[in-house]
Amino acid sequence: QVQLVESGGGLVQAGGSLRLSCADSGRTFSMYCMGWFRQAPGKEREFVAGITWRGGRTFHADSVKGRFTISRDNAKNTVDLQMNSLKPEDTAVYYCAADKNDCGDYHYTSLIASYDYWGQGTQVTVSS
Repeated sequence: QVQLVESGGGLVQAGGSLRLSCADSGRTFSMYCMGWFRQAPGKEREFVAGITWRGGRTFHADSVKGRFTISRDNAKNTVDLQMNSLKPEDTAVYYCAADKNDCGDYHYTSLIASYDYWGQGTQVTVSS
C-alpha cells in the first residue's frame, strides 16, 4: 500500500523559500516516477515537477523553472521540492503523486492521469 504524506508547507513572504517533502512507507517507492502538482483556489490542478525513479531525469514546469528543484532520496523514501524566490502566484495546495511506471517524456510526466497515488496535500501561501 502506497501512502504519501506531504509536509513543509506554510506561510512565507514573497522572495522567500520553502522546502516541501513527501514521504512514503511503501517498499517499492524507488521504482516509482514521482511528481509534484499544485492547485490554487478556483483553478485546475497543474503539474509542477517530476523525477524519474533513479533521479537521473527531472522535469519542471516553465512557471517554476529556475526557482524550484525536485529531488529524491530512495534510501529514505522521500521526494522533496525546494522552492526559492516564491511569488504570490505560487500560493496553492501542493500535492505529491506517484506513478507505478517510471516517468516517460515531459508530456507524460505532466499528466494527472499518469499517476496512481496521491497525497492529501500541503498548503503553501506566499504573501506579497
